[in-house]
Parts: sequence; structure tokens; C-alpha cells
Amino acid sequence: MSTMLPTRGPDELTLADVLPSCVAAIEGQGNRLGLPAVERAVVVLVDGLGAAALRARAGHARAMTEFFTKNATLVSGFPTTTAAALASLTTGARPGQHGIVGYTALVPAIDTVVNQLSGWSEAMPPRTWQRLPTLFERLSESGIPSNTIGPVKYADSGLTHAILRGASYVSAGTIAERFAAARSLLDEGGRRLIYLYVPELDQLAHARGWESDRWLATLEVLDSEFGRFAATLGRTEGLLLTADHGVVDVPGSGHILFGQIPELVAGVRHVGGDPRCLQLYLEPGATPADREALAAAWRRSEESRAWIATRDEAIAAGWFGPVDPEVEPRLGDVIVAARKRVAYYDGREGDTAGRSMIGQHGSLTAEETMVPLLRVGAFRP
Repeated sequence: MSTMLPTRGPDELTLADVLPSCVAAIEGQGNRLGLPAVERAVVVLVDGLGAAALRARAGHARAMTEFFTKNATLVSGFPTTTAAALASLTTGARPGQHGIVGYTALVPAIDTVVNQLSGWSEAMPPRTWQRLPTLFERLSESGIPSNTIGPVKYADSGLTHAILRGASYVSAGTIAERFAAARSLLDEGGRRLIYLYVPELDQLAHARGWESDRWLATLEVLDSEFGRFAATLGRTEGLLLTADHGVVDVPGSGHILFGQIPELVAGVRHVGGDPRCLQLYLEPGATPADREALAAAWRRSEESRAWIATRDEAIAAGWFGPVDPEVEPRLGDVIVAARKRVAYYDGREGDTAGRSMIGQHGSLTAEETMVPLLRVGAFRP
């Protein structure tokens, strides 16, 4: 390797520390985030709201900015893709342990790359493919109720059964209706954990870019509802607002069709991951030397625009956290993580799915990995 790979340390605060800290606060115990004891905790997860974007649009998010102090950030994890990040949030573990390792990933039993958001089936069952108990299940064992609040279309999805099991799902349409539902649950009293999901900014970023007027208008709506809700919190109610990842707007000129370059697909059986975080799977029986040969070809071509690591190098660098032997085959033999404003597409056999996306994520840049952590109500320092 001629370019130093970024590393992920075991002690850094990540999204995986958020819900465990809230559970500990409800139970009156110490925790990684140093949260004080509360009776009720709310975690608002804004899909796609990176710290850099919030900082750049601070004038349009004054309620959130009030709580966005210099140190009000944490690392989302890796890869910076929704299924992996949300599983880390709700299990308190990194992808190498919970097993959701990318936007698409290899399911070894069927030798197929499967979408980790929507590809749930008997071959990838929600209750076992995501390998760990959720924080909601652990709370339930203690007799403490928990709720998740989100759009109705996610209420019975495979991902919900994989990462939100143990919590009662409350369907609510608009951002305002979700915050209203959270307030109603808090008003029931007693100890409780609430997880509120806001997908709109990520959806708009993909379609129009995070620098678009539509994205900005929706940020203003979110900020207004957040500010209104924050003002209602009682002295034993704490709120954390965070995100699963940030977003990078990638121009069409940054699209790279790597499938047209023979040495970059030599021996590759499957392509998984995200356009900004490829996971390349070699043919069965591939050796460490085969992985290194493919990685070397990618470095010769793309080292100025991406971090390239073999599976072993990525594990050693801590990208996925500790990796269980059962999860290791799900990881690509070679991982290509964009560090410039580029996105990688196979392009063979007309495969250019996703090239209409403007806002993208998945990689290790600060814009993608650093997310806000706003402490509100009883959690405010």
C-alpha cells in the first residue's frame, strides 16, 4: 500500500453508542455518552443529515444550531449506508458483529448479492441475518416499553423486523405528525425509549442533491418541528438528534464505469456495496494473493480518488469493527472507498442503476462519516 488507509479505533464514539447510552440513562447507569439519568428518552435519527451539511446550512436550522456546539458530533461508522448504520444504532454494535455490512452484500448461502434494505427473504431472514438482539428487546426484558415512529410504509418491512424488533411501531405520515406522536407517548408517563425516524432529507438528497432548494426547505420544516418539540420536554425527558451518515453531491462527470477496464474486474464474480463504497467479490477459491492482485490493479488506476483495501486490510484498519467469522464472508474481497467526488458503476451489460442519484454516501470521508449529536432537554450539558 502506498496510500495510508484511514483507521477506525475501538474507543471512538460512534452511532453504536447512542441507544446503549440512552438505555443506561433510563436505567440510571453510567454510559459512554455521559448522559444523566432520565425517565424517558427520545432519539431522532435524521437520515442523511451530515454534520458538514448542517453546519453549512446553520442559518436555516436555528433551533438545531442552538444545540450544535463544537463537540456535538460523532462518527456514524462504516460503511456510511443506511441499513448498516441503523443496525449499529439499534444493536449497539458495529457491522462486523451485527452482519449488515453494506447497501448490497453477498449472501454466501445463495451466492448472490442482495439489497440489505429490501431484499429480505428465506435466504436472508430478518431475525437471523441481523445477528444480535436490539436495545429494544433488551429493554423489553426489563419491562420498559419502547416505540419506533416512522412512515407507514416501513411498519412491516424486513428491515424493521431485523433492526427494530422489540419496539412497538407507530405509523405517522409527516414530520410534524411524528413529533406529535412522540409527545403523546411521552405524556403517558413512566419510563420509555422512543426512536423517531426522518427519511425525507436523504430521499431528497438522492433525487436533487443536498444543496438543492427542496432539501433546504425540508430542513427548515424539520428544524421548526424539532424546535417546537424540544420546548415541550420536561425535566426528566432527554432527546438526542443524530444521523446515520452525511451526503456528498456527485456530478455526472464524477461517474466512473469501471467495468469497461478489464484489469479492474479480473476474477470478480459479484459487485456489491454502494457506488461510493464498492465491495468486490472474487470467484470461489480466491486466495490472499488474488485479492492483493485485484487491489493492486485498483490502486494503479484509482489510488488518487479512492482508498483501496483487501478484506484483511479493511478488518485490520477497524473499518467494520470486530468481525465475527460468520460475517467475514459477507465482506468484499476488495473494498474501494471513494475519497474524491466520484462514484463507481459497473456499466457492463447496461448496468448503470443508480446513476440518476445526485447525493450519495457510503465511504469514509468526513462529509459522510461525521454526524451531529444534539443533546436536548435533560440531556443538555
